[in-house]
Amino acid sequence: MNEKEQKLQTYHSLSNMHRFRLRLFAEGILTGVFAGLVISFFRFALVEAEALRGALYNRLWVSSWSINACWFAALVALAFILYKLNMFEPMAAGSGIPQVKGTILGLMKMRWLRVLYVKLSAGILGIGAGLSLGREGPSIQLGAVAAQGISRLLGRTRMEERYLLTSGASAGLAAAFNAPLAGVIFALEELHRNFSIMVLLPSMAAAFTATIISRAIFGRATIFDIPDLQLLPLSYYGIVVLVALAAGAFGVLFNWGLLNIGRFYSLPLFQKPVHKIIFALLCAGVLGYFLPEVLGGGNELINQLAKAPVSLQLLLVFLAGKLLFTLISYGCGVPGGFFLPMLVIGALCGSICAQVLILLGWIEPIYATNIMVVAMAALFSSSVRSPITGTVLIMEMTASYQQLLSLAIAAMVAFVIAELAHSKPIYEELMQRMLCKNRPAPVTLEQRNVIELSVCSGSAVCGKLIKDIHWPKNTLLVDVKRGEQQLIPAGDTRLLSGDFIYVLTENEHVEELTQMVCE
Repeated sequence: MNEKEQKLQTYHSLSNMHRFRLRLFAEGILTGVFAGLVISFFRFALVEAEALRGALYNRLWVSSWSINACWFAALVALAFILYKLNMFEPMAAGSGIPQVKGTILGLMKMRWLRVLYVKLSAGILGIGAGLSLGREGPSIQLGAVAAQGISRLLGRTRMEERYLLTSGASAGLAAAFNAPLAGVIFALEELHRNFSIMVLLPSMAAAFTATIISRAIFGRATIFDIPDLQLLPLSYYGIVVLVALAAGAFGVLFNWGLLNIGRFYSLPLFQKPVHKIIFALLCAGVLGYFLPEVLGGGNELINQLAKAPVSLQLLLVFLAGKLLFTLISYGCGVPGGFFLPMLVIGALCGSICAQVLILLGWIEPIYATNIMVVAMAALFSSSVRSPITGTVLIMEMTASYQQLLSLAIAAMVAFVIAELAHSKPIYEELMQRMLCKNRPAPVTLEQRNVIELSVCSGSAVCGKLIKDIHWPKNTLLVDVKRGEQQLIPAGDTRLLSGDFIYVLTENEHVEELTQMVCE
């Protein structure tokens, strides 16, 4: 579709908003079906790979040294395969969430079929081999490229594709964690940062559809199996604040480690990119013998902590091992996220806090799992800076709906800690670093897009006439929605809080416009 056809179809969609909403809803369902099937296959393959890995290490313990040497040789060979896959499609490397954010903003481009193939194959191989990476980041990107594939096959505009990318990401997280509400809120709060009905409708349709497919295959069980989670008494809410302070501070440390692991991999030992992957896989091979609990995503470790008490010394070993190996695994660049390992690190922090509080006589042992769950929400909020998502996600993943208040308090306190420490949101910072690595290309017609923005109270444009606003160069305001009323933009039109505006602009101005209108 050429630029002229893109504009005509975009204007037609905006002028027939009711029909456009219904079409987005239908496309959201279609996206949910496609994404749900892809991510269910991804989940199934990872479960089988992890089971095979556990059985393999049990055999290696009783096998000869030559068999064990063959396993490490296989890990080195696997490192070269993962390196080749990374070179084939660099946009599939790492978590995938920064790439999705950049694509929604129009700052990056994904080749959906290549990303789909590489993310699936490399994610299964890397996580299956034991790297401390999670399935949620890849699942979000897989859901997004599934949506992008549908958009390209149906010949949709770039504006419509942005809505579908958000809905696909929502379906990805929902199917990965069996958490539909968290999938929707994460897509809105973290990715699109827009709660309009145009974003909400397809995202909900995709997330709920993908969850239905996931539950039909894997059942209704939550990801974390935490039995007998008690309702936390109000007298313990001071403890919640203390735990949130500790977990929030650790979230700041976690972000610092992720953003600075490149310094370690810049050592002369790692002269080529493949050397990083070899090192990470060899570390996984050694840990598989002596500390297998830190391999893979780690959700089973959380289940173990919830069901059986673990000594404080062993918890400290688990925490140090999981933190360091997660940094090593993510820093090597293999496709895989740190979303789930981050929650595991939060659970370990909470378990350590609970042990200390029990020794001090400040809490009863029956509430130890509550402290663990609270710390998970706090560390997530501190790192990602999405407190609503953190609250709803942990609530859905543990089926602890009675813990809403304590989880929300912990998430807010940890958010404030990260703000005071001037720690940047991890996915936002990773996206910016990816953009800095690429030299800006000259702007072409294909790099212009119509974006939807919500006018926030107190923003630079709120209460101003359109003619008095200093818009970025080559920017055109094409439509204004006020409730169900559609306004034709004119110089004397005054923008009000709650208005939704549709702006044709160059992709490089998207962030600037977002700050002007939404902050």
